[in-house]
Amino acid sequence: MTRTARRTRRMLQAAGAGAAALLALSACSSSGSDSSDAKADSSAPASSGKVSGKVTVFAAASLKESFTALGKQFEKEHPGTEVTFNFGGSDSLAAGITSGAPADVFAAASPKTMKVVTDHGDAAGTPVTFVRNQLEIATLPGNPDKVASLKDLTKSGLKVVLCAKTVPCGAAAQKALDASGLELTPVSYEQDVKSALNKVVLKEADAAVVYETDVKAAGGKVDGVEFPESAKAVNDYPITLLKGSHNTAAARAFVALVRSAEGQQVLSGSGFLKP
Repeated sequence: MTRTARRTRRMLQAAGAGAAALLALSACSSSGSDSSDAKADSSAPASSGKVSGKVTVFAAASLKESFTALGKQFEKEHPGTEVTFNFGGSDSLAAGITSGAPADVFAAASPKTMKVVTDHGDAAGTPVTFVRNQLEIATLPGNPDKVASLKDLTKSGLKVVLCAKTVPCGAAAQKALDASGLELTPVSYEQDVKSALNKVVLKEADAAVVYETDVKAAGGKVDGVEFPESAKAVNDYPITLLKGSHNTAAARAFVALVRSAEGQQVLSGSGFLKP
């Protein structure tokens, strides 16, 4: 199936998704962050009332474009709020949270990295999967090296970049390679998916294994090549409120927006798969 056909199917699926989450969006919670509120399940609908103040969101690098758009939308819908993002590799973000970095919401690119936070006792409630993401090969514009498959990345002389194996995109790439019985030695391992993609954008590498969403976000700066093994390495993206939140009401309202039909449409438009 072509990437265009696949994306068309996803848009049709997204149009009917998220009815329950839409109800959560329409019921934004009152401001405040008492300790009992911080322990509430992050998937629970927010109570009615106005929210205000700053919300700090730690999110996987691959969410940068869609979450930035949702942040602006949230601020418009809730005057007096400010959404601040920290985008990066999910493993680094999780380490920051467990070390006490101030944050209200965590959106990870894999359950494994989210588990670091939940096992440390920093999640307020049970994380919920809100989207999924699939790998794609990013090549130089025009695909001059004629990369048509994952196996082509093993060609002699081809400079390929992967995410570090501790990062969700790197773990997924390794899973796809293992499923194919292929061995690949990259010219570098990058700490997040945007860094891997930029190696190709800057022509410092011939190809990189990244997410389909990142290829789409790059526009004409790279070409995308789908490969069937990616279906065996699809990543679930969980989101949760954090116990250390200083603005639980606004944080819950932001999570509700992400999970709403409105939020899902933005995410689907960026190339993410439905949960």
